[in-house]
Amino acid sequence: MLVNPYELGRQPFALAQPAALLKRAGFAVRCLDLSLEKLDPGILEDAGLVALHAGMHTATRIAVQALPRVRQLAPQAHLCVYGLYAPMNESLLRELGVDTVLGGEVEPALLSLCRRLRINGKPMIQSEPVISLGRVEFELPDRSGLPKLARYAHLELPDGSTRVTGFAEGSRGCKHLCRHCPIVPVYQGKFRIVPADVVMADIRQQVAEGASHISFGDPDFFNGPTHGMRLARALHEAFPQVTFDATIKIQHLIDHAGLLPELRRCGCLFITSAVEAVDDDILRLLDKNHGSRDFDRAVALARDAGIALAPTFVAFTPWTTLEGYVALLERLVSLQLVESVPPVQLTIRLLVPEGSYLLQLPGFREKLMAFDPALLGYPWVHSDPRADRLQQVLQALVARCEGQHLSRREVFAAVWRLAHEAAGRPVPELAVMPGAPIPRLSEPWYCCAEPTDQQLQSF
Repeated sequence: MLVNPYELGRQPFALAQPAALLKRAGFAVRCLDLSLEKLDPGILEDAGLVALHAGMHTATRIAVQALPRVRQLAPQAHLCVYGLYAPMNESLLRELGVDTVLGGEVEPALLSLCRRLRINGKPMIQSEPVISLGRVEFELPDRSGLPKLARYAHLELPDGSTRVTGFAEGSRGCKHLCRHCPIVPVYQGKFRIVPADVVMADIRQQVAEGASHISFGDPDFFNGPTHGMRLARALHEAFPQVTFDATIKIQHLIDHAGLLPELRRCGCLFITSAVEAVDDDILRLLDKNHGSRDFDRAVALARDAGIALAPTFVAFTPWTTLEGYVALLERLVSLQLVESVPPVQLTIRLLVPEGSYLLQLPGFREKLMAFDPALLGYPWVHSDPRADRLQQVLQALVARCEGQHLSRREVFAAVWRLAHEAAGRPVPELAVMPGAPIPRLSEPWYCCAEPTDQQLQSF
């Protein structure tokens, strides 16, 4: 049984790929996606192995809370947690009764584990490496055991129409070492490509299921720009009417600006980019390899190419001042990006998980409290209590507004007012917020956000 707690509304490649490998080796595999399905009694009855995918913070928080129920429903099953956040939380997971922890390129280790289980029953000692970065022989992902593609997040266009969205991965890992990024402790500057023919075969089967837009889940589509462009061209050649989006680093948008017009011709509607901050000192501490004004330049380059930029942020850090937070909001207004930023992005608080490269900053560890298993990280308190209060108020506000289906402009106006009041500043009028709506995915949450009550209802 392969279990997906949460993956940004995507139909999970991280279940479909190992499912294909394990089925080819003769194992009976069932997939369960807790974002759409329930962990009902009887569903784990015959499972010899239950493997939960911890690909991001929210997913890992959900997995940790689901583990007692999993153990109750499958007391004899071998428990495994795999994915990016598994090695970073190995000690905690083992305390919770997890037998095997796997990270990196996990498919060969999952296959090895299944073979050992078939021979030995329930081995007590893990023999597979916790982190493996060896090459994987990728299979055509087997998505047959997952909910229908149309049930997952879809593309919303500015004219009000929607498109069924497929999700593909062309690469994993990352060449960069941004200090706050959870990829870094596992991949340590390495990335692995999924062969273009496998990616295209996966896209073809999703188009056959009705997908007319593809969202590439690569940590950075331009980690290997030659590979990324090969995929973009192949997609456009095979399906000229199918559009796509991708995630690309600010630095790469500038370094490879000449590729952006062709990316748009191939069907790219928008690019997600982890800007994180508009304060140069914070960007240096995070080791982002771009400056504040590089953000402005990347927005201009993308617009010139006809591609919308959807920036993401770590809006609250130990170094964020209330004036700096107001400056972030002002920058979004001046760059006409209010419609481009999901409101949850204005509330994200810096996470410091076990193994984070942030812990290498001189003197930083001393500012942290003891590791909190409930948070899956090291808590920190801002030196200005007003900053922490504002983050908490905004987090509650955004969750409430999402439930009320308020527009991004309406939520931004509320955030704008609260931020200025917290900083003790007059609240400027926002009579006109320039910037048109951009294409966006319907899933508004984010990998570093706290799990919602609704996300925990599946078990």
